[in-house]
Amino acid sequence: MDQLDQKLDRLRNFLKNCGKVLVAFSGGVDSTLLLKVAHDVLGDQVLAVTASSEIYPPGEADEAIVLAGQIGAEHIVLKVNGLKSAAFRGNPPDRCYHCKKEIYAELIRVAREKGISHVLDGVNADDADDYRPGIRAGKELGVRAPLMEAGITKQEIYALSRQFALPTASKPANPCLATRFPYGAEITRESLAMVHQAEEFLKSLGIRQLRVRHHGNLARIEVPLDCFGLLVEKSGEVAAKFKEIGYTYAALDLKGFRSGSMNETLSGVLSKF
Repeated sequence: MDQLDQKLDRLRNFLKNCGKVLVAFSGGVDSTLLLKVAHDVLGDQVLAVTASSEIYPPGEADEAIVLAGQIGAEHIVLKVNGLKSAAFRGNPPDRCYHCKKEIYAELIRVAREKGISHVLDGVNADDADDYRPGIRAGKELGVRAPLMEAGITKQEIYALSRQFALPTASKPANPCLATRFPYGAEITRESLAMVHQAEEFLKSLGIRQLRVRHHGNLARIEVPLDCFGLLVEKSGEVAAKFKEIGYTYAALDLKGFRSGSMNETLSGVLSKF
């Protein structure tokens, strides 16, 4: 038995000991794998719950409904107001802590109403090495992270997703739209819509992995290095579309696509959070 099989066994054994569970299900690669394995192990003892909010790209909840149906799991969509919290809207470095704490509290409420003792999320082993204040909220509220506890990394999640022929096996990560804003910049419904429209336009050009970082009237575009040529070729079209969306300037980040680039400004700040 290789190391990945051993980790998968640990995950299955963890789930067997849980009984009935609620899985926080975004429809991303991590939570889809978790839901698949949980449903294989526990069957109808699994409830998938998707939080739907203006801070998530529109259409994600619909995709989650389809995925949960393909897996065969019971599923509900829970409407939450991501912009309700002033602490979240102000966008401090621990923004995700405030957001996740509210969402987890709602999931725990649903779990209690349905007699479910365990709430699980898709945090993986690699997340422990990144700056993710939302993990702290989960730990404080007793939310378990079976993928992390089994030691399963992001690349192993992709490998297992291919093994199980999951439709998310090649899906890029797409965190909430609030990650596109510099810390300290207020997050509004209007600016979230601008980011979403800009990213959807770039995807229509055939770019799968990207971020549009919102710096007021400037959009900083992150795409893989091998997509630079396409953006230069389409520069006039991109500039015109972004101006229509509401951006005065559109700039290509020469470092290219990278997850969590907004955290590059946090050196020396994190000790406060």
